[in-house]
Amino acid sequence: MKYVSLLLVLFLVACSTTVPVRQKFPDVPKALIEKCENLKKVEGDRVAITEMLKVIVQNYGMYYECAAKVDGWQEWYTDQKKIYESVK
Repeated sequence: MKYVSLLLVLFLVACSTTVPVRQKFPDVPKALIEKCENLKKVEGDRVAITEMLKVIVQNYGMYYECAAKVDGWQEWYTDQKKIYESVK
């Protein structure tokens, strides 16, 4: 009986080895790390107001597209950080 209990304890201790697991933080989606385009400039000395308004409208569109990317990046990062820290 002593040997059986000693053998049982030996098996339980031998099976309790821990394997170091290193978690890797996930990679960022490619769409979120693309640089935003530079805003357009009005070219020329004398520019019609319609041409200037076209450039302004394009710049507004580019700005809001870039703002959506930055918001997406921030949301993705905070979500991934919460998940990563909850697993630890």
